[in-house]
Amino acid sequence: MSSFLSITRVPTPFDASLGQEALGFLPALDGQLRELVLGAAGCSPYLKSLIAKEFTWLEEALDDPDAAVEILFAYLPNVEAKTMPTALRQAKRRIALITGLADLGGVWLLEKVTTVLTDFADLAVTCALRTTIGAEIARGKLPGMDESNIADAGGMSVLAMGKMGAHELNYSSDIDLICLFDETRFAPDDFHDARASFVRATRRMAAMLNDLTGEGYVFRTDLRLRPDPGVTPVCIAMEAAERYYESLGRTWERAAYIKARPCAGDLQAGAGFLKTLTPFVWRKHLDFAAIQDAHDMRLRYREHKGLGGKIKLAEHNMKLGRGGIREIEFFTQTRQIIAGGRDPELRVRGTVEGLEILRAKGWVPDEAAAALTDHYRAHREVEHRLQMFNDAQTHTLPKSDEGFVRLAAFMGREEAELRKDLMTRLQAVHDLTEGFFAPDAAQLESDHSFDETVIERWQTYPALRSERAVEIFQRLKPDVLKRLSKTTKPNESLLAFDGFLAGLPAGVQLFSLFEANPQLIDLLIDIVGTAPALARHLSRNAGVFDGVIAGSFFADWPGVDSLSSDLSEVLGRETDYERKLDATRRWAKEWHFGVGVHHLRGLVDADQVAMRYAELAEGALRALWPHVVAQFATKHGDMPGRGAVIVGMGSLGAGRLNATSDLDLIIIYDADGVEMSTGKRSLPVRQYYARLTQAMVTAMTAPMAQGRLYEVDMRLRPSGTQGPVATSWQSFQDYQKNQAWLWEHLALTRARVVVGSEELARDVDDLRVSIVQRSRDPAIVLSEVAKMRARIQAAKQAQFWDGKLGAGRLQDIELIGQAGLLGAGNTARDIETGLQECVALGWMDAAQSAALSRSYRLFWHIQLVTKLLSETVIDDAHMPESIGQGGLAFLLRESEFDTLAALRAGIERIGETAAIALESVLPDIKGAP
Repeated sequence: MSSFLSITRVPTPFDASLGQEALGFLPALDGQLRELVLGAAGCSPYLKSLIAKEFTWLEEALDDPDAAVEILFAYLPNVEAKTMPTALRQAKRRIALITGLADLGGVWLLEKVTTVLTDFADLAVTCALRTTIGAEIARGKLPGMDESNIADAGGMSVLAMGKMGAHELNYSSDIDLICLFDETRFAPDDFHDARASFVRATRRMAAMLNDLTGEGYVFRTDLRLRPDPGVTPVCIAMEAAERYYESLGRTWERAAYIKARPCAGDLQAGAGFLKTLTPFVWRKHLDFAAIQDAHDMRLRYREHKGLGGKIKLAEHNMKLGRGGIREIEFFTQTRQIIAGGRDPELRVRGTVEGLEILRAKGWVPDEAAAALTDHYRAHREVEHRLQMFNDAQTHTLPKSDEGFVRLAAFMGREEAELRKDLMTRLQAVHDLTEGFFAPDAAQLESDHSFDETVIERWQTYPALRSERAVEIFQRLKPDVLKRLSKTTKPNESLLAFDGFLAGLPAGVQLFSLFEANPQLIDLLIDIVGTAPALARHLSRNAGVFDGVIAGSFFADWPGVDSLSSDLSEVLGRETDYERKLDATRRWAKEWHFGVGVHHLRGLVDADQVAMRYAELAEGALRALWPHVVAQFATKHGDMPGRGAVIVGMGSLGAGRLNATSDLDLIIIYDADGVEMSTGKRSLPVRQYYARLTQAMVTAMTAPMAQGRLYEVDMRLRPSGTQGPVATSWQSFQDYQKNQAWLWEHLALTRARVVVGSEELARDVDDLRVSIVQRSRDPAIVLSEVAKMRARIQAAKQAQFWDGKLGAGRLQDIELIGQAGLLGAGNTARDIETGLQECVALGWMDAAQSAALSRSYRLFWHIQLVTKLLSETVIDDAHMPESIGQGGLAFLLRESEFDTLAALRAGIERIGETAAIALESVLPDIKGAP
């Protein structure tokens, strides 16, 4: 059944006589198909001329246009070289004719139209290249190549750029190509001969496509998008192109490569070349500085083409003018550039496809994406009609009223309605995109009462050493000062912001980000005014702001499985081991920052914060461990035996960390009878796992560009610092069953395997359960706990704002809670359950247990807050000055006290009550050495 039975619209003939002439070639047509041809030819002299030349072919093609295109595409590759130029031109006429009619009749939607045009362009370039490369090979001019190499053009690859790369060719498009060759396929002595041969083949290919003959032309071909076209040949070596983009590539070239794809020749080599350019096109961090670059490009286009000023329909350029196609493309591509380095799903080529993925990812509001998609399709339809008139590469609306009447007829619309629709759409596109590229300039600074000496010294900071940074910051400064003036303590907030700015090593990217996302200024002021330590971290790692605007910053917590999977995906995209380690740090810092901000803003409670920090650490360990193992295995072979597990101890095992927690880890391995590894440099099993453990610790603790991942403490392993860093499964079992001190069994109450061999993990957990459930004399347990408590108190001086150390505080209560778990044989890992078991064992009553629980919760809140606010224990002599009013408000909110005096009194009262309750459990050896 003919697709043309689904005609949904027809043009109105502007010159009916031309339409009648066309129908004379196709007398059998009737119904809507007859009206379509009448209107098409009656509006377009070009289509009328094509009908006159190709009516015999068209008559059959109208029965099934898709099949006609398929047959044509199958025929071209088999054409002889000498007749290829003519065959390509005939094919172009036929594609232009069937596509034009299918478009005008609404039989093919825009995406189908542009796909057919682009697929034909790909085929035409492929056929032309094979013809010219074949001639070079036949003449012996391409070193080392024979007929078998024609299919992949002897290592030459053609990249489709622009609309062709995106499968968006318009009706009368130029095609933008970059021609490269893989120099590695040739001996060094043959390089110059090969390059000369490829240059000849490229020129002849372009001429075959571009030259106007009696049969017409195929495509106007532009090779000027290649690196430095003024001095480079039309086909260059891939290695030379890589060096150019690494050292000299500009933002507009980055944008161009969003749409690039190999379309002819050696497709595999072309894809490999594009992969090498990934770091150039897609930056690791959100790249808001690209907005200014894109804006500057838009202005240069307008200035060069004289397209500035208000929108006027007469001679308005639908591509480059205000509200035109290019603005939608720039809007889409710039957002892709901003975030595509972090999210590969944004790396799509098509404009409509790009808008949809940006919408789905939260980078463009649903309404804006839908509107721009609709306007884009409408603009492209108008563009196609303008080009169908006379096969001209034009984007300009008519100058005269008669021209608009003709355009309206071609589109099957009324002139007045078309004019109104065009003006509405152009203005809508301009309004949607202009605010993104050129937000209204900030108002002039109003009077303020801030210390001018503070503001004046900003000019001396490293972040403002470039003209571009100063330019952007000058636009931001009035808004920053206005927002600072609205805080509870404006001058304190100003000094906090000043401290952040002073520590910022560079400003362009961050200032650009703030300009595009003003709401982030409030967040920054909130952070610098509340948590100076977090602000200092921000000044050194401003990239963590990326996460705030990545679309999911305030979404529900994903959980450890999703975190691990997300990081695994990130690491899977990196091929270099050190880059994997840096990527892990960058990923963890962004999530860590998010947890801290959620805590600051009261979006999560203390239990959730503690759990999130712990799950973040566990997710990082899960994802990183396989890469450390794989890297180690390249030299020393796979893990011998049953492999190894990492056991989280202490707070990690219990799933409760704070902002600065280190990780207490034990690594256990089971050689399972194997004595040596099987790698290139095999190692005895004990040495293998010791060095693997050291590799894992180094992977986490080594200071790199992104800092450290976590500090690691392995002192809880058997024999502490005196024993091996990795413990064999057999030794671990024997030690825990026969040699371990009671405090080591206390530590096992919170032990948990976080990553490693599943079978060994089950065995380790079974052992833990058997040890915890072992029958014990309660008096001995309490006696040992009392001795441990006394030793800790004698060794470490407690400070007032330290939630961990001191009588009745966290470590004290954790000891008795773990004792309760061990005494009852309860395999739970949380301290609250341990305190309940103390009551069940008769060690304390419910009131004493409640007092310990109250103290535990208070000091855990204090520990979480103070570790986020300060990198060291807060000095009570400088409280609250050391944390500021914002920090104090945060501390009071989390501890549920109204004033600092009330909080101090509460700490003393609640801590003392807990200490008395605890000491009543251990009355006989209170204060024992």
